[in-house]
Amino acid sequence: MTKVRWGVLGTANIAEGQTIPGMLEADNCELYAIAGRSLEKAERFKEKFGFAKAYGSYEELLADDEVEAVYLPLPNNLHLPWVKKALKAGKNVLCEKPIGMNSDEVKEMFDLARENDVLLMEAFAYLHSPYIQSLKDDIASGIIGDVDFIETAFYTQGYKEDIRINRETGGGAVYDLGCYCTSLILSIADSDPVYVKAQAEFSDREVDLITAGIAKFENGIRAAFNAGMILGDESFARYDRLYVHGSRGKIVSAAEYNQSGEISYDVFTEDGIISRKIAAGNNYTLEIEQFGRCLKGGEEPHLTGSFSIRNSLFLDSVLKEIGY
Repeated sequence: MTKVRWGVLGTANIAEGQTIPGMLEADNCELYAIAGRSLEKAERFKEKFGFAKAYGSYEELLADDEVEAVYLPLPNNLHLPWVKKALKAGKNVLCEKPIGMNSDEVKEMFDLARENDVLLMEAFAYLHSPYIQSLKDDIASGIIGDVDFIETAFYTQGYKEDIRINRETGGGAVYDLGCYCTSLILSIADSDPVYVKAQAEFSDREVDLITAGIAKFENGIRAAFNAGMILGDESFARYDRLYVHGSRGKIVSAAEYNQSGEISYDVFTEDGIISRKIAAGNNYTLEIEQFGRCLKGGEEPHLTGSFSIRNSLFLDSVLKEIGY
């Protein structure tokens, strides 16, 4: 199997705790280079994960001709400038969600990727899970009839000090968690919203701590979504949910964003309840492997540029509604 030589642009927590461990398990991934804001931090990652090279600046990594693909886990406000620099350097890019602060940024990035004939993909690891495919297969089969309502929710702990609660870095519930809710709704509805309403509670740092909204789609499906960083006890600080209602049944599930192992959900039909149990691998590994197959084998991305743009437009509407 042909491997992709990866460079990681940044030493963020998600890179250290989630994505890089997933990369280590990917059959078609070579951990080649790591770059940090300081060489000391990059060297620590090199030692911990076995990168071949460590760089003390992002520019040095992008100048390395051996790097084929770049994973970018930087704060949201830095996605646009560094994705553009990477694309112009001829690198294929996997950028953490949300890929841009607004739809104009997202469109600009994908236009630039086309101009430079390189691959750009948004990193929503959970959408690579067989759990998501199983959900979509059940819905497509008609087992619950025609879908008319979707509800998603995602809550995590409140943070005292974190880039996720800083406005200047693109923090807040919508950017950090709500993008999961909207992307899952879009993936299931397969349509675009024509009506969006939302409200939010803001912190003293002017970021939304909790946002809730409703939407109606071109195909008539209605949706509700809510996301928040408000849960107090860190040991229990996670709640996520998916509810899909159809004309002849419903699906109820914990929306297991980025979980691995056995994932379950229930399908309520006219003939009774079907309990699905899906064996799911590491979503970050699946994401990296799919990116590599797209790059080396011509496979179509699970997350297309079109989907990322549509999700960013949905998020634009939510952010406008709450005054962010």
